[in-house]
Amino acid sequence: MSQQHYATAPAPTFAKAQRSDWWRDAVIYQVYPRSFADSNGDGMGDLEGVRSRLPYLRDLGVDAVWLSPFYASPQADAGYDVADYRAVDPMFGNLLDADALIRDARELNLRIIVDLVPNHSSDQHEWFKRALREGPGSPSRERYHFRPGKGENGELPPNDWESIFGGPAWTRVADGEWYLHLFAPEQPDFNWEHPAVGDEFRSILRFWLDMGVDGFRIDVAHGMVKAEGLPDIGGNGDQLKLLGNDVMPFFDQDGVHDIYRQWRLILDEYSGNEKGPEGPSAEGRGWETGGRIFVAEAWTPTVERTANYVRPDELHQAFNFQYLGTEWDAEELRKVIDRTLEAMAPVGAPATWVLSNHDVTRHATRFANPPGLGTQIRTAGDRELGLRRARAATLLMLALPGSAYVYQGEELGLPDVVDLPDEVRQDPAYFRGEGQDGFRDGCRVPIPWTREGSSYGFGAGGSWLPQPAEWADLSVEAQTGVEGSTLELYREAFAIRRTHPDLGAGDSVEWLRAPEGVLAFRRGEFVCVANTSGESVTTPSHGRVLLTSGEITEADGETKVPSDTTVWWTTA
Repeated sequence: MSQQHYATAPAPTFAKAQRSDWWRDAVIYQVYPRSFADSNGDGMGDLEGVRSRLPYLRDLGVDAVWLSPFYASPQADAGYDVADYRAVDPMFGNLLDADALIRDARELNLRIIVDLVPNHSSDQHEWFKRALREGPGSPSRERYHFRPGKGENGELPPNDWESIFGGPAWTRVADGEWYLHLFAPEQPDFNWEHPAVGDEFRSILRFWLDMGVDGFRIDVAHGMVKAEGLPDIGGNGDQLKLLGNDVMPFFDQDGVHDIYRQWRLILDEYSGNEKGPEGPSAEGRGWETGGRIFVAEAWTPTVERTANYVRPDELHQAFNFQYLGTEWDAEELRKVIDRTLEAMAPVGAPATWVLSNHDVTRHATRFANPPGLGTQIRTAGDRELGLRRARAATLLMLALPGSAYVYQGEELGLPDVVDLPDEVRQDPAYFRGEGQDGFRDGCRVPIPWTREGSSYGFGAGGSWLPQPAEWADLSVEAQTGVEGSTLELYREAFAIRRTHPDLGAGDSVEWLRAPEGVLAFRRGEFVCVANTSGESVTTPSHGRVLLTSGEITEADGETKVPSDTTVWWTTA
């Protein structure tokens, strides 16, 4: 028996969209604008392209759209080097395009979340250019981390910190001082001890809230505040292996929480029971101001540390990177699910679940490879196995209590493109020779919409990264209406998740007895069974099958569940 059909996926209802706590059980879809849809044929995706595809996202059944950065930027790190936080880069359009996108999304009952990059700016930001012009000792330099070097003539960096992209986290300028950049040299870190930095970002928040956005995903939310005195780390110089495992003097410092408490006060002006300020572009939309949210990208050593970011007076959600990094293994998955739910309960925040994003190898490829290779993988592996596991992992994720994040193209079952020629790569980490592997381009290849065309419907002028020929058969056109396709699986899963009373928000699961390698849990009248083992297992049937990620066999009150397959039942 193939996957069960439930009902045609209804669009997010107006009532759901209006709820101030919509984010507790939302499905949020990440759009990487340069790779989603190209409206003007220049090979690069843009805001008008995103706008044109909003009906697709409504019909897919998601609740909100998170847009990766589209601000004015030299693009040294794909837009995460921002030169002007109140302008749209011409590559993506202009502010009128952003306003039109927000308006159309509201009409379709979709919410818009935008990226915010507060840890660092571009070296082309007016503040940084002014700091270089005015020289050592100037007030402008206090807005960043400028320091004299060590050594007889200041020829050595001020401390031993390493960049996430490899090499020293310091660059020396012509007058002899050094500036801190935890990422690329083109991304100088702000000094959040300076009051002007906080004032500026509170103003930026209001600018976009008045434009009508529904929230912010905070890039490097665990950064910003550095340990007093910028102390050396010491050790063997291999700091990158410590990231995400140890508390570092430049990440996850307690001081960041003071910033977020201030920000939350601003967001609460635009949220909750009292009607907050509205910008001109929000007039006449029929959309309440409640329910604006913050989402933290916080890489922390433990889920308990992550929970600190979502205390009641701080942020609303934090990405669950511990879950993203967990292998397809029942025992390990159960551990991280339990720890996540236990950590979120005391702070009253919903758990979040995510399998892919713009910085890691797509999970259809990660699961195609042997365990233990991490989240950036250079080999294709067994693609059939990877897709089977990816589909099963998706149903497991969507069955868990809380909010789920989906990265563009995963609903098509797209694998990573692991064989891009060196000459087309654009990930800045790739060119630094150290640090991150620099193979993030593989998950950023523009997605296919049609079976034919120079870019499979992405745009009329090709695509900024080459797409594999086999993506024609993975396109939206090729999968739409095809029973058993990954796209239709996602549509049905979102529809069931939205309408079943025991799915979505919640804070616990009831684990059921299951064979080794199998996860089984109940949520009210809903039951999920996920077989992560390498062989078929037989389990009791739990009522009426709602959906399966692969074919199953039912007989005499039992169900044979193949390897790498997830099944949803309702006992009602």
